[in-house]
Amino acid sequence: MVYRFTTIITQEEKWYVARCIELGVVSQGKTIEKAQQNLQEAVSLYLENTPKTKLRFGQQAPLVTTLEVQHA
Repeated sequence: MVYRFTTIITQEEKWYVARCIELGVVSQGKTIEKAQQNLQEAVSLYLENTPKTKLRFGQQAPLVTTLEVQHA
């Protein structure tokens, strides 16, 4: 089965941190590509070790938006 997940990648100092929003799985890499690759492997392992009956995520992708805050 093919799943499509939302990922967010941020740079934290020398590392890129990749997060799978729906599953809460996180990985990292020294490049964006490596962070994506590591996250894909981590998500595959997560799915492999989680019974299908416990997988509960919606059919609709999460809403990703921005927030603007004024701060003096």
